[in-house]
Amino acid sequence: MIKPQHREVRGDERASMTAPHVDAGPIALLPEGDDFFQDAIERGGGVVAGLTKETRGLLWLSYPRAAELEAVLAESPQITWVQLPYAGVDAFAGTLQRHGGTERVFTSAKGAFAQPVAEHALAMTLALLRAFPRRARLTTWDREVIGTSLYGLEVTIIGAGGIARELVRLLAPFGVNVTVVRRLAQRVPGAARTVTVDRLNESLVSADVVVIAAAHTDETRHMLSATEFELMKPTSVLVNVARGPLVDTDALVAALTGEHIAGAALDVTDPEPLPSGHPLWSAPNILITPHQADTPDMTAPLLAVRVEHNVRAFLGNGQFIGVVDPVAGY
Repeated sequence: MIKPQHREVRGDERASMTAPHVDAGPIALLPEGDDFFQDAIERGGGVVAGLTKETRGLLWLSYPRAAELEAVLAESPQITWVQLPYAGVDAFAGTLQRHGGTERVFTSAKGAFAQPVAEHALAMTLALLRAFPRRARLTTWDREVIGTSLYGLEVTIIGAGGIARELVRLLAPFGVNVTVVRRLAQRVPGAARTVTVDRLNESLVSADVVVIAAAHTDETRHMLSATEFELMKPTSVLVNVARGPLVDTDALVAALTGEHIAGAALDVTDPEPLPSGHPLWSAPNILITPHQADTPDMTAPLLAVRVEHNVRAFLGNGQFIGVVDPVAGY
């Protein structure tokens, strides 16, 4: 087995969610087989087989082909457990609602990839504050004296899952004052404040850095739009490592060009991929990476660990990790 560079970081909201007992049996890998993950299933004690009437488990390995899962489950009602490949499950939302239930468990990779994504968020934050986007585009010596230190700033993190918790840990040496905005009121360790979503605007007013690390659901779509950008300080910066639709893209372009905020760094966009010539590419102080806060080399070993654990749970040896609530959408 390849030893992971990173470890998983779990939040408390769904990590301990109990799942119903399910009937175990052979596990299929779709839409295509993969020896790396077949090994993980077998290490967990599972039996890998093709999709038949005896199949009870399913490891779905493709996010781009999420729509195909719907047909597989419709034709295979005997499947009792489905492991999804990423932390975000928004592409599977309709399938979860139509095919989730008391006799079928969906699990995701939530928390498994938190460390590499939080690392990316920290890198983006530092790059924005130190004016890297501007200077990376210059071809002459920059005479303007600009740059802000991260030390002691007010940081608002939207979301309280593994990415947010790992980012709180990474930010600790900088002596920042962290406010976490989340759906529930439970305090997040390491954060100076934890507030519920209804107090988001309050937290934006004082924030120097805003990091989005929340799930994409109907409720979180465009949670940052023109109203929110107008509340933020003109010196503040935005970092999004969650999903593009959490930000109103047109409003973000207007906020950057109108200097309502000082800059933005995005690993995710709406639309995605961001088309050539889109106004966001030429917005001032923008940094865009192509949804690669983590790469397959980083995530494959971490997903394999999650699969191995959940296979054991599937066989009755422990509890599932990363249970998805089909109604909440994460």
